[in-house]
Amino acid sequence: MPPMNPAEVRRYRKEINSAWTLVDRATLSRAFAFPSFRTAIAFVTAVAEVAEHENHHPDIHIFYQSVQLDLSTHAIKGLSQNDFILAKKIDLIEEKFRKSPPIP
Repeated sequence: MPPMNPAEVRRYRKEINSAWTLVDRATLSRAFAFPSFRTAIAFVTAVAEVAEHENHHPDIHIFYQSVQLDLSTHAIKGLSQNDFILAKKIDLIEEKFRKSPPIP
């Protein structure tokens, strides 16, 4: 399967949070900031659970209270529909954390 073409990427980007940035036309990247290290780790754990269920795993960078996630389909060296599906699910996790953060 080839990576998504630019038109497909533009169409799918409309379905995810605008905070996701496109890097080198091959990666979706988004930074998240949290009130504490524990909250950041709880967010990463929630993302990891969904990623395992989807069998599609982001690159995760943890910087104390900040988390950066990078999504790409390494096997095709670009973006696939799976990257956008996982991005949308991560958006929903982030919304849940904003509404009701875990107890530190």
